[in-house]
Amino acid sequence: MEEKKIKEVVKGRYAQIAKRDQRSCCPSCACGVSPLSQAEAIGYSGEDLKRIPEEAIMGLGCGSPTAIADLKTGEVVLDLGSGAGVDVFLAANKVGPTGRVIGVDMTKEMIDKAKGIAMSHGYHNVEFRLGEIEKLPVEDESMDVVISNCVINLSPDKSKVFQETYRALKPRGRLTVSDIVSERALPDEMKNDPDAWAGCIAGALEQQEYLEKIKGAGFKDVQVVSSKKFYIENKKSETIGNLLSITVKAYK
Repeated sequence: MEEKKIKEVVKGRYAQIAKRDQRSCCPSCACGVSPLSQAEAIGYSGEDLKRIPEEAIMGLGCGSPTAIADLKTGEVVLDLGSGAGVDVFLAANKVGPTGRVIGVDMTKEMIDKAKGIAMSHGYHNVEFRLGEIEKLPVEDESMDVVISNCVINLSPDKSKVFQETYRALKPRGRLTVSDIVSERALPDEMKNDPDAWAGCIAGALEQQEYLEKIKGAGFKDVQVVSSKKFYIENKKSETIGNLLSITVKAYK
């Protein structure tokens, strides 16, 4: 599929999710499972989730980058593909009032939703910006930490995403990303399926290729800190079983 078409499909899917407040039926969870339960199942702390706005928890994601990013008071954090803001609000609680967290998302509906949540709950150390993760709306070397949760998978140009991430980080800044990769190459039929792209399947690179793209952007000490089987159902209700949910840490 062409890059423009992929972005249109992905943007359309997540705009619908934002509009419908579709929090219990999503690419990475089973229908009928509560967003809170799903979030805990993929690694979020129940105690941490109780400290953020419930409406930000939509059950989207495949890991919990904020849990292992070692965020410190006063740091500036960037979240790629921030959605309704679950990781932004979690990070904001960790960096405190002297820190700052910026969420970037290409879907206006998600940005509007996240801004509304932040305003209604009095978050003053967060900001949400409309933009693409292949062309981040942030200054060079302005971030201490970049996080992302199951979003880089959706990009048709992952090399560009990691290059932009590297540009945005301060010297020795760090990246913590949770994402879906494949254990083996996906068939061309799946790679050209719009629903498979929006459902976090078609964009999955083989793990080694994914890691090489991070290294190719200039990152050092690239490590997979967690890895587990990840199952997603396609539009035919067939389970895709050759996927992995991994969390990677790296340094500029």
